[in-house]
Amino acid sequence: MCTSSHIIGSLLVLSVLEIGLGVSSVAVGAVSFSLAFAKHPPQLGDYSPVWSGVCFLLCGACGILCAKKKSGLVMILFSACCICGLIGGILNFQFLRALTKKSTALYPLHLTSMSLACIGIGGCTLSSWLTCRLASYEQRRMFSEREHSLHHSHEMAEKQTGVYFTKPSFQPTLSGTLSGNPSRDQGSERQHEQWRTSFNL
Repeated sequence: MCTSSHIIGSLLVLSVLEIGLGVSSVAVGAVSFSLAFAKHPPQLGDYSPVWSGVCFLLCGACGILCAKKKSGLVMILFSACCICGLIGGILNFQFLRALTKKSTALYPLHLTSMSLACIGIGGCTLSSWLTCRLASYEQRRMFSEREHSLHHSHEMAEKQTGVYFTKPSFQPTLSGTLSGNPSRDQGSERQHEQWRTSFNL
């Protein structure tokens, strides 16, 4: 089963890969742009590897931040950067495909930029999927912790309400004053006998 540590590890590897792809794409784009600018006026596809590499760099940096923070706002920001990197890689591939000609000297550089763009597109797609998995895992973890805390609070409340403190009741016992006392009954019978004998009853 894929745990949070596995997802974070995979996300870190993909983020480092995206940073490497971004640096490589910017370098290749800068070289191809300088060579193209020396021969003819710059076109749209000449500097597309540069801003595509910048998108990959942002995606990789946000991926490392997301793996460390694991907060909702950072996950949303990383998902947005992955979408930007995905769009940038697709546009870069389309522009270079329309611009590349096998007869030109820039063909190896354009082919390298297109290969980097394809790898970056795949990395952004996998990073978006891992971010969704991480968000789902964190949501389940927070829900289970909340359920555990609520269950613990209910148990503590039941323990507190189930304990009753009873005070001992002290009842004074007075001999001869309570009903049903034998000494009192015997004293009253003797007094009645004395009255009967005195009045000859």
